[in-house]
Amino acid sequence: MPGYNGGSDRTSSGEGDIVITKSEITETVKFFPVKIGKITMEVMAVKASDGTIRTAFNTCQVCNGSPRAYFKQEGDSVICQNCGNIFSLDMIEVRRGGCNPVPIAKDDKVEDEDTITISRELLEQNKDLFPVNWKK
Repeated sequence: MPGYNGGSDRTSSGEGDIVITKSEITETVKFFPVKIGKITMEVMAVKASDGTIRTAFNTCQVCNGSPRAYFKQEGDSVICQNCGNIFSLDMIEVRRGGCNPVPIAKDDKVEDEDTITISRELLEQNKDLFPVNWKK
């Protein structure tokens, strides 16, 4: 599966770390789905106007109990599909709290020249942000 590290850290479900290739990230949000047990979740990545790549969990910090607590891109913003809050792409990973995507901070991922890796462990630690019926 593209975006997943299938190496020795592969889990019994066949999914390991999310590995994001930086050259594939543009101003259009790219979503990386992953399943942890019965929980489906997503990480989003986008290139901000300053050229940095921002990452976050694709769920709203306020609405995250709702199956519609996810974001879709519209222009240079993402919109919460539950409450309708409009959030600037440039604020992804920067703003914490409130109705916005849950940031994945620099300390929570491994970044080198070509890739950004989000560990399976971090995904498992954050699966409770996504209800079982998320996006259904």
